[in-house]
Amino acid sequence: MPAAAPSSPPFRRARRYGALAAALAVVVTAAPAAGVAAPAASVGAAALEEVMFVGNNWEGTVDVIRSRGDYARLGRVNVVPDKQQRLWEIYLNPIKLAFYLGIQQGPGEGHDQLVDDMYTTPDGTALVASRPSFADVVSIDLRTGAVRWRFPVSGFRSDHMAVSPDGTRVAVSASTSDTVHVLDINTGKQVGSFGTGDTPHENIFTDGGRHIWNMSIGDVNSSLDAPSQDWTKGDRKITIADATTFAKVREIDMRPRLDAYGRSDLSDAVRPAVFTPDESRLYFQVSFFNGFVEYDVAGDRVTRVATLPKNPNTTEDRTKWVNDSRHHGMSISPDGAKLCVAGTMDDYTTIVDRSTLAPGPLVTASKPYWATVSGDGRDCVISESGADQVTAISFATGQKVVSVPVGDHPQRVRIGHLPAGWTPPAAR
Repeated sequence: MPAAAPSSPPFRRARRYGALAAALAVVVTAAPAAGVAAPAASVGAAALEEVMFVGNNWEGTVDVIRSRGDYARLGRVNVVPDKQQRLWEIYLNPIKLAFYLGIQQGPGEGHDQLVDDMYTTPDGTALVASRPSFADVVSIDLRTGAVRWRFPVSGFRSDHMAVSPDGTRVAVSASTSDTVHVLDINTGKQVGSFGTGDTPHENIFTDGGRHIWNMSIGDVNSSLDAPSQDWTKGDRKITIADATTFAKVREIDMRPRLDAYGRSDLSDAVRPAVFTPDESRLYFQVSFFNGFVEYDVAGDRVTRVATLPKNPNTTEDRTKWVNDSRHHGMSISPDGAKLCVAGTMDDYTTIVDRSTLAPGPLVTASKPYWATVSGDGRDCVISESGADQVTAISFATGQKVVSVPVGDHPQRVRIGHLPAGWTPPAAR
């Protein structure tokens, strides 16, 4: 692959992150940790239990909770058992160090980003997680807590992932190289990759696993956030790739589609998104907007825009909104009738009727950062990153069901499976 030009997006980001690192000196006192461990023996056809995983981004742990009912906490997994080894490698590489510090002071809000996204292997014996600050994806043995395999992504930061419907592959966004890597979930070997717009973010498998949709969000770390400066944010688009050949099937730029609908004021950076069960409609959030957009997939047009309430206590200074996202997190009920929307900077979550796009009660939540669906489909489960808890909200009533304490700065929440009777591995 030819080297990128100094004016290309990765180099622009390198200069920005490098500026943050220039004034910082690092003293290394820890020796490298032991290397990657070999996989543990398979449990074969052991019965599996459905659970929910909560990634505590600043802490580098994943809490395991029940996927329905009382959502009781079942245990905790350390996803950075090799932390000292990774830090040693970073400290000895000036370029890696610049990006590491840039991530820490930028999207990490002064903290390391140690776990972004996660899924379990089909047999439930390992947890595969992306670790932004370490620019990698790892597989953690859920019996021993050891690293089974590690895949360093291209560039300097890993981000959102998606798992194929059959559970055998994961797609991960490499933020700074504008690439999506697709990995074998059991071995960590790359089976393919494809290029995207600037700063790939959300990934979704569609058509029974035949395609992968990637949404790129552009430069969310700059302070050029005024609407008149939107053009500085880079190349933002949806890239649709064939999940077998990894050839690009189609690219969708939401700019002209939003303009045609009469919303040239909205950013075209597509954030969290959900399809209806039949995949005929896509609902997505965009940067800086307290609401979401409805997109007709076959008709290739924006059909409705829902503006949700603002919190009067939320600053209107866009530079204060985390990574350009006023609202960040969506899920949809299994029957497609209700949407769950996380109003991140407005400190609430609401259940929206999809037929009318009218919001239900505003459920107070502290910086809700993600929304998913419970195992029984009854509740929307959000991560409250500002309160270190997850909260279940009923799709039927729009009211809070229960909150459960988790670790530091929970973000992604995913359904997964574990061998029945699982006990957490000993701390490493």
